[in-house]
Amino acid sequence: MLTFSDTELQEYIKEDLPYFDLTTYLQECKDKKANLKVFTREDIVVSSSKEAARIAGLLSCKVNFFVSNRTKLTKGETIIEFEGDYNNVHQAYKLVQVLLEYSCKIATQTNKMLMLIKEVNPSCELLTTRKSFPFSKKFCINSILNGGAMPHRLGLSETILFFKQHREIYSSNKEFYQKINKYKKMAPEKKIIVESSCFDDIKALMQYGVDVIQIDKASLELIEEVVEYKNRYCYENINILAAGGINISNVQEYAKTGVNGIVTSSLYNCGMADLGTKLTIIE
Repeated sequence: MLTFSDTELQEYIKEDLPYFDLTTYLQECKDKKANLKVFTREDIVVSSSKEAARIAGLLSCKVNFFVSNRTKLTKGETIIEFEGDYNNVHQAYKLVQVLLEYSCKIATQTNKMLMLIKEVNPSCELLTTRKSFPFSKKFCINSILNGGAMPHRLGLSETILFFKQHREIYSSNKEFYQKINKYKKMAPEKKIIVESSCFDDIKALMQYGVDVIQIDKASLELIEEVVEYKNRYCYENINILAAGGINISNVQEYAKTGVNGIVTSSLYNCGMADLGTKLTIIE
């Protein structure tokens, strides 16, 4: 999985703890130690547990236990346990809990969506867009990886994807089609991906050798027609992706069409896992 530097984790800590914890400062508690457990109130796939443990460590807490990423836990099981000075444990408390709540929810929802896809189309993969929360891409990508998905695009520098807006500079579709082979030669190690929702355009893109066709916000009937056409005319090297408005409630319907991948942004907006904590004073 992705690796977060101490500097990145310190920046996260600094957002919540820019100076000191005013609440525990008022308590003037200098000699107490505490133990904190974070547990789940629902079945989850664990994500960011290693980072949570490192955050506790950076705040001078001793980590007794944490569950590895990708582990499936059931309601009531503990994700992480750490202890230390009462003030330090409180500093780490919400930082750790909130990180796990968001990350585990994304990983869990990702895994559920992937399993729904595999039930009806074992050769179809789950892919996520680059529409993650601003300033949180690395965290979001780490979470979907722990859930079993793959990133569709990590950014503009990594993949080639022509939207209709890119085609405005051409005098006609024919001019664009004729450029495809040139682009493939210019970037021989990359795939040429084109988004389209028009059947005639999609057929022409196949004939001109595009590598991947992304069908956006189209009917299931159109997607089925495209997959059937691809198979009938033996375009085995062309992959078909379905995108736009796909979430956990309708993903199986799209997977059943026979596409090679489902592209979604919905996993970045699935809320937070229901986690709880138990703090115990150590005498």
